[in-house]
Amino acid sequence: MLEGKVLVAQGGGPTAVINQSLVGAVLESRKFRNVSLVYGALHGVRGIVDEDFVDLTQETTHNLEMVGETPSSALGSTRDKPDLKYCHEIFEVLKAHEIRYFFYIGGNDSSDTVRIVAEEAQKADHPIRCIHIPKTIDNDVVLNDHTPGFPSAARFVVQAFLGANLDNRSLPGVYIGVIMGRHAGFLTAASALGKKFPDDGPHMIYVPERTFRIESFLADVKRTVDQFGRCVVAVSEGIHDETGKPIITQLAKKIEHDAHGNVQLSGTGELAGLLCDHVKEKLGMSRVRGDTFGYLQRSFVGCVSDVDQREAREVGEKAVQFAMWGDSGGSVTIERTGYYSVDYRLVPLELVGGKTRTMPDEFIAPSGTDITDAYRLYLRPLIGKSMPDAYRLRLNKVAKILK
Repeated sequence: MLEGKVLVAQGGGPTAVINQSLVGAVLESRKFRNVSLVYGALHGVRGIVDEDFVDLTQETTHNLEMVGETPSSALGSTRDKPDLKYCHEIFEVLKAHEIRYFFYIGGNDSSDTVRIVAEEAQKADHPIRCIHIPKTIDNDVVLNDHTPGFPSAARFVVQAFLGANLDNRSLPGVYIGVIMGRHAGFLTAASALGKKFPDDGPHMIYVPERTFRIESFLADVKRTVDQFGRCVVAVSEGIHDETGKPIITQLAKKIEHDAHGNVQLSGTGELAGLLCDHVKEKLGMSRVRGDTFGYLQRSFVGCVSDVDQREAREVGEKAVQFAMWGDSGGSVTIERTGYYSVDYRLVPLELVGGKTRTMPDEFIAPSGTDITDAYRLYLRPLIGKSMPDAYRLRLNKVAKILK
């Protein structure tokens, strides 16, 4: 085992359970005698290059446990996407502070950062163990059955669409909910688990793994309204045309870009509004409403999957165990081993870094506007127990007298 300090950081979008991974890594690290101190970097890699550290060795176990139960990133996060020069700066700081174990909790970009930092350390023949701990609500980290943070966000989406469908049934109209997911539709597909009766919404689900055509969308909406008198739609923010161009770029007059140069898909609310406008203008429907499930689904308090909490804690603990008992760094992955049980593996960083997982074909119905039972079976054990349910009156109609 290497002797020295541990550094833990969190990157990318917060989740409801990312602090469980943080606490798992901190408490597990404090068990090992070869660890002198456990540091946390404020605001991810930006905090590392700025040497903005806190000493988590001094934090009480009780408070750490309370933090673990709290959604969002306790250390703060960042959207910085480090290049080679940036990662070299990270390595220099780790070396100066005698960090021997570096744990970074994050998604695809974070895993790639860990890979580059590990390579810099190897070039310099400097002893440091770098481990990536997965998280993302998009569920798009490769080699994982699922990623911590996704099940809780999916639970939120299920319940939100359950409620949206009830509302829409009471006052019929067209409802469009836009959900995060630039390249992967896992989270949008979760909306299907809110269905109970045959006429329940969402009636259509559009994911970025399939081409989106506005004309077909309008035809689907009209057909559903003609059949049920109403329509509930779930749409991934990343829907695109046959060329791969995001639909929002075709509909919006002004296009925003994020810090990485990508088209801004979430946070603006534009896609929902633009699709609603299209339905109003092309189909002549007046009661049309849209919502954007932006930041709400990431760290929503009181809607956390117990399965997600447990596994997020375990990936943090396993990361430390892999680092202490192994002889190399890597990325921790979750592997499903039964109807519902999981195991954890450590895989080479280059197999995960910078790669994106998407929904397999078997999860998407042939129509392209629905999901299959295979997906329902995949998701159901992840979203946890005690899910709410919805019931209907049995409408035993009374005979009319005047009409």
